[in-house]
Amino acid sequence: MRICGVICEYNPFHRGHEKQLRQIRAALGENTGVVCLMSGSFVQRGEPAVFDKRVRAQAAVLAGANLVLELPVTKALSSAEGFARGGVEIFSRLGAVDTLAFGCESGSADALLAAARAMCEPAYDAALREILNTGVSYPAARQRALVMLGFDGGVLERPNDILGLEYCKAILQTGSRLRPLTLLREGDYHAQEADAENPSATSLRERLSRGENISDFVPAQAAEIYHGARQYDLLSGERAMLAGLRLLQEEAWSRIAHGSEGLWSKAMKAAREKGSLEAVIGATKSKRYPRTRIQRLLLCAFLGITQEDVRRPASHVRALAFDETGRGILRRMRETGELPIVNAGEKPEDGALYDLELRAGRLYPLFCRDDTIPDGNAEENLRIFLKK
Repeated sequence: MRICGVICEYNPFHRGHEKQLRQIRAALGENTGVVCLMSGSFVQRGEPAVFDKRVRAQAAVLAGANLVLELPVTKALSSAEGFARGGVEIFSRLGAVDTLAFGCESGSADALLAAARAMCEPAYDAALREILNTGVSYPAARQRALVMLGFDGGVLERPNDILGLEYCKAILQTGSRLRPLTLLREGDYHAQEADAENPSATSLRERLSRGENISDFVPAQAAEIYHGARQYDLLSGERAMLAGLRLLQEEAWSRIAHGSEGLWSKAMKAAREKGSLEAVIGATKSKRYPRTRIQRLLLCAFLGITQEDVRRPASHVRALAFDETGRGILRRMRETGELPIVNAGEKPEDGALYDLELRAGRLYPLFCRDDTIPDGNAEENLRIFLKK
């Protein structure tokens, strides 16, 4: 049986994600096992997930995924490069996964692999440093450096192509045996208006924030799960975050992830002066440092995630949900893989990542939109969802 991996956030899971599961099996065979490595309580943009991880994992399995594992919080809150590399390394160490599927606007694995190879060469690094020294933003510098080497800079213009390129880079740089499978993403997956057939997670989060129903844009079983589920967003935890950031000592700030080149100092000053998260973000971001980087920095500061934590290889992954096929894949991974898999709510042998998971799990409820704050012990009490 082929086993295909998907690195994802499902924030929230919608019909476009369900379509991708069908595309994978159309390309690899109907009996292909699909393993999803999903961000947990917090996502790569530096925000809390709109629904808790068990809700999102359950929606994925009910829609056709066989097994959902949790991407460690230290990888989920990384840059696009760190997010991709973390996921590729984990799938490679689990052993059973042979293919990595991802959506992209270009739909061309060959184009992405060619550009990825160029970006792994010393000539690219030299060109990138030269351009960065002129003061342009990192995303713009990457694109110009690629063009200087004779490649189409268009692969660094669209969000899913960018992430797909990072997956290909990670596969090449780590010597992974994973084979990339590109899935053409039709429509604008970051549009503000939802499309029933190809909705964007961004548009659905916007609808949820306005109190609107998203049932028309998600699989029927997901709609049932989402109904009545608690919702979370960054601003709902504003006071808690500001309190945590103001109490953080300078020495701790200096070690926080994404705070290099003195950015942590600018963020610390803003957090101690400004009266809202929006004002802190506005005072810290710049042409060179976009909003998403600042949000990751602030959230890592709140959660106590250091640059060392982000760089450290994952010590384990956590199983969140599976069906009977997924149970067999999980058993195979535990028998042949080199990375421990622990069940939801289970304490692993390595304590460093677990401590961060517990901290993230206890603080995540503070971002709930409800007036009543949920239980802070949910991480320890979490149980695997099994599709019968």
